[in-house]
Amino acid sequence: MTGMIGRKLGMTQIFEGGRLVPVTVIEAEPGFVLEIRTRQKHGYESVKVGFFEQRKAKLVTKPMKGVFEKAGSKTLYKYVKEFPMDGLAVGESITVEKFAKGDKVKVSGVSKGKGFQGVMKRHNYKGGPGSHGSMFNRAPGSIGASSYPSRVWKGKGLPGHMGSVRVTVENLSVEDVRAGQNLILVRGAVPGAKGTILEIRKED
Repeated sequence: MTGMIGRKLGMTQIFEGGRLVPVTVIEAEPGFVLEIRTRQKHGYESVKVGFFEQRKAKLVTKPMKGVFEKAGSKTLYKYVKEFPMDGLAVGESITVEKFAKGDKVKVSGVSKGKGFQGVMKRHNYKGGPGSHGSMFNRAPGSIGASSYPSRVWKGKGLPGHMGSVRVTVENLSVEDVRAGQNLILVRGAVPGAKGTILEIRKED
């Protein structure tokens, strides 16, 4: 499996075989391999990779600076993530060329925040009748029995904060890879607003 960290630039459209295809443009700058995790030493196998240069050194902790120095990196990175990849060595770069047109990927990110919402928008409730003086309309209605269990069941759909949670969209296809611009074009929509940091992983 191959993975990268990228930034959502927005959506556009391309033409393929005379058909219009909506795509999300993700900027994925080259990643720097910082450490190789082995089963013998750490109990599992993965590769620790740094992405996106951190220009403010004061925002990097001393332990992380030690990780960068040990790997021989003169650049400080904003995001450090582990991916299960083989055949890499410390100091190597991971670029968008790891992906190819037709690859199936899953993209994870924090969805757009929608603030405090009612049950109709948040949980897709039908709502009550809107006429004949029902006075019900968009209210949640009954939220539980009285004598038993004398409380609201856990997990009951009620008004509250909506969005701003980690979401993963699976089975997306890579439509184009532009190595010169560090861009991956993924068919369809992915979580988050423009500028959201995304995790892109190849699916088996």
